[in-house]
Amino acid sequence: MKPGKPTSPETQSNPPIHSETSSNQALFFKAKSSEALLDDTLQQALKKAQGGFIEKRSQAIADVENFDSYKQQAQLVKNHTLDHLAYYLTQFEENVTKNGGHVHWASTPEQLNNIILHICERRDAKSVTKGKSMISEEANLNAALEAAGIDVTETDLGEYIIQLAKEPPSHIIVPAIHKTRQQVEALFRETHDLGERDLDNIAALVDEARLQLRQKFLDADVGITGANMLIADTGSAMVVTNEGNGDLTATLPKVHIVTASIEKVVPDLESASAILRVLARSATGQPITSYTSLFSGPSGIEDLDGPDEFHVILLDNQRSQMLGSPFEDMLKCIKCGACLNHCPVYSAVGGHAYGWVYPGPMGSVLTPLMTGLKQSSDLPNASTFCGRCEEVCPMGIPLPELLRQLRNKEHEDHLTSWKTRFSLKGFMWGIQHPRVFHWITKTLRMILANSVLTRLLEKHVLTSWYSSKELPKNYSKGTFMEQYQQDSKQKKSKQKKS
Repeated sequence: MKPGKPTSPETQSNPPIHSETSSNQALFFKAKSSEALLDDTLQQALKKAQGGFIEKRSQAIADVENFDSYKQQAQLVKNHTLDHLAYYLTQFEENVTKNGGHVHWASTPEQLNNIILHICERRDAKSVTKGKSMISEEANLNAALEAAGIDVTETDLGEYIIQLAKEPPSHIIVPAIHKTRQQVEALFRETHDLGERDLDNIAALVDEARLQLRQKFLDADVGITGANMLIADTGSAMVVTNEGNGDLTATLPKVHIVTASIEKVVPDLESASAILRVLARSATGQPITSYTSLFSGPSGIEDLDGPDEFHVILLDNQRSQMLGSPFEDMLKCIKCGACLNHCPVYSAVGGHAYGWVYPGPMGSVLTPLMTGLKQSSDLPNASTFCGRCEEVCPMGIPLPELLRQLRNKEHEDHLTSWKTRFSLKGFMWGIQHPRVFHWITKTLRMILANSVLTRLLEKHVLTSWYSSKELPKNYSKGTFMEQYQQDSKQKKSKQKKS
């Protein structure tokens, strides 16, 4: 059985945790979130970007008669494919081979990196260009290539910016969303030999990046891209971009390597079209992106350009274990980023606070599933449960419910502190005994009305709670139940008088 096949979950092993993710992920998320909230420049960048995404998506959906029917068709495609995943993966492999390409199976990120390094070594590759690929981020591929002495250049504008800044992506479709124009200008001036060139507008910054990347495209020995979808009946990899970098990365080097996860396969082009109808509208608010390209193998005899070798590496990395589990719905994710754009938590703290490749609501589910709940125990709690993520998800993934299941598992596995478990048990017991609960609230109101007792609670009992929250200062009106009873009496009194 080939490694990575969905029928062989026992071959899996845990992927390496991102360098910023540790066994104390909870403290990492809380610390990074606090830093993000106090970062005025980051807040400025996030505020400017998020509103645009939401408005453009709303307009793109309003422009079609029945977006819900588009969503239903896309969901049917994914449901059908996941039910027959092994069949379509096998069909895809057969057709890639017929086209003259090669398919490799990787159970873990380490295996994926080793396969790519072997291909590069065999071709004596010195330079690699990359189109944006979340799978390569998942595998930390750039570090592996650089350790082997290979020059790696990200060609997606956002990825190029964060590569220069030596930072991970903060968004799955706009990796440099946390950067302002002024920060990008300063970065280019620091890393490029500019002379007196003017970079005071976005168009000038784009031209500068294009100028720097042009020679990189021409010199590359190997091009590595991701794939938005894999077409089973043609053996094609579909790449969807708004820049021309994907096509240049795939066609100019002599070797083209596609990195994709196993759930990216779809039966045919008609199925792919159903997903395309919701992908761009949900991601960037466009009917369709500027470039939708299909790559089906090495160049033929009559082709004027194209690679001599075509490789597709299919990564599992815990995905086969999601099949048939309560978390199978996560395999329907098309990485559009809509849940991030509408999430109040992500909008407030950005992507780096999440500590790994996938941020936002979808990342708060995926990261624990891929890296282990123990290593990322606080992410399922990084949600207000407002439900906006599920509402805007074109694939109908019940993200709040999946987060709730992870919270339950966290509690069952005793990953929460004893204080939290004790508090929850105490609260549950209290609300099941109304008289006791009302007595406790009255007592607390009396305590909190006393400034000395309040300071004692703040410093010695509720220290972590008080570090991020504060109670209202006016308790003179009484508890909620006291106010409710008082209000009811007044209403009855008025009714009698009338």
